[in-house]
Amino acid sequence: MKRGYDESTSTSFGPPHSRPRFNSFGDSHYGEDESSRNARKVADHYSARSNQTLEEREASPIIHLKKLNNWIKSVLIQLYARAGDAVLDLACGKGGDLIKWDKARIGYYVGIDIAEGSIKDCRTRYNGDADLQQRRKKFSFPARLICADCYDARLDQYLYDDAPFDICSCQFALHYSWSNEARARQALANISALLRPGGTFIGTMPDANVIIKRLREAEGLEFGNSVYWVSFDEDYSDKKFPSSRPFGIKYKFHLEDAVDCPEWIVPFHVFKALAEEYDLELVMTKNFHEFVNEYLGKPEFTELMRRLGALGDGRHDHSTLSKDEWDVAYLYLAYVLRREDNHLQNVGREMRTKEKHILKRMTLNLSKHRHEHMPLYFNIFTSASCLVV
Repeated sequence: MKRGYDESTSTSFGPPHSRPRFNSFGDSHYGEDESSRNARKVADHYSARSNQTLEEREASPIIHLKKLNNWIKSVLIQLYARAGDAVLDLACGKGGDLIKWDKARIGYYVGIDIAEGSIKDCRTRYNGDADLQQRRKKFSFPARLICADCYDARLDQYLYDDAPFDICSCQFALHYSWSNEARARQALANISALLRPGGTFIGTMPDANVIIKRLREAEGLEFGNSVYWVSFDEDYSDKKFPSSRPFGIKYKFHLEDAVDCPEWIVPFHVFKALAEEYDLELVMTKNFHEFVNEYLGKPEFTELMRRLGALGDGRHDHSTLSKDEWDVAYLYLAYVLRREDNHLQNVGREMRTKEKHILKRMTLNLSKHRHEHMPLYFNIFTSASCLVV
């Protein structure tokens, strides 16, 4: 379903009758490497997590941390999304950010996640027929939901008619691509290929500097508090991480009522340099503590924090973010990158050096073609990332 096309919501779900296994380029194979197995483990973990009732959610030991995370994502979306934008949401999960995008009045949404169970739940949330969902008006934007490993598949082959996107989001998930260099590069290649020139990539992920600092301060290879723990294996007993091997630095992360699976360190200076190879220029990066301290001082975001209740509502709810939850927030950072237009940069450089006046002869077709309708739901990739229709 394309932007502007009015179509009824999806009411059925089912896997393809046959699901051959392919790699990103359509070649059959029958084995999974370690990175694929790790990706499947993460997918299974998130698929297995059931939706919670409002009462169960409010009883979570990290409820205020979850609300703080939602506030940070909401601020990022309010800062960088514009009305009518086409949005690509990588690792969209169960659709927890759909309402945030709706409030930003976006025009079109494509959500991709490796976990089939999460995509089912996202479809249900979008359609508004979840038993646990509060009644709300229908979402104002058309959407397409895809089950795929977006760190393995070449998404531009399958999203040709949807692209270019104005904004790409990847929340608390890009570090899962850092299990090896090929997956990290494919993630960035997908983002670069699908964003329009000048388009924005927003996201959140673990802060490698903080995690390594905490590890080195710990007596052993594990650290944490009452709501989380991080553990490295004996391969890192010297607590040294050579710059020549920035990929595949795995650790185990457990967060109460949220996460319990392997994750990977993302050295941010390497991430920044690699992103530049794909024409993605860093605009902003802030640790969550710095982010909160800066944007909580702005009236519109102060009110948003009050409504979300991460610090209590200031009236009847006197509970607030615990010190242990605040310590967890310190483990994360927010980032923003912008898709450069190297073609325009090169033309400008040529004009300045050779004094050629060619702009009148140039026509840059940057319009967003939106073809006829497609179903909201559902192209499915296999775990090895080939499109199956």
